[in-house]
Amino acid sequence: MNFLSHYYFERYALDPHQVFGGFLPDLLKNVDKNYSFQIQKYEHLLDSNPNYLAITTGWKRHLEVDKVFHSSPFFYEHTHRLRKDIEDVVRDLPIRPSFLAHIALELLLDHLLIAYNVLSVARLYDHLENIDKYSVKSYLKVFDRIDEDRFFRFYDRFVEARYIANYANIENIPHALYNICKRIWIFEASTSHLDELAVRLDDYKNNHLKNYFNIYIDIQQTLN
Repeated sequence: MNFLSHYYFERYALDPHQVFGGFLPDLLKNVDKNYSFQIQKYEHLLDSNPNYLAITTGWKRHLEVDKVFHSSPFFYEHTHRLRKDIEDVVRDLPIRPSFLAHIALELLLDHLLIAYNVLSVARLYDHLENIDKYSVKSYLKVFDRIDEDRFFRFYDRFVEARYIANYANIENIPHALYNICKRIWIFEASTSHLDELAVRLDDYKNNHLKNYFNIYIDIQQTLN
């Protein structure tokens, strides 16, 4: 799931470090695709500080949520159907349609959470702005090969841009999707690529995602 959807499962958290921890695996991958860690191997080194424990709590829930989501019938059904709906839009691009459908579904879910006022994006960023950076930096040092300064350069831009708020408008989602794809493939998306994908996504949302919230209920019940 994408950032806002992960926040749904931390929406009652009072500690900003727990919210931050729920984002941390994806933040690290955005900084460097090689920043992939098995948190259970480090957990015994991260139990000496309340902020550390809160971050780890969010991190572990992130992994649980993704595991349930990616193995759900909802995920399989919609990625398969959405792939068929959008694959001809990118037929002249090197993008793999199944990958595009996967991330498109996740961004559509974030869009719907904003559109239906399920979550406050402003509240989310309040949490992210209120972490203790000293604690986070020392937390990251445990993983040895993370460049903490590089991480915070990315993180500060991420928080300042408040990019998640852009998902309120479905017309903005194709830009985000193509930018994600450019991390893997070299291409340029034309105006028609952007416009047509926006139309397809809007149609898909209106025709097939009316019961989107069921996946959040199902995941929450599994976590409980």
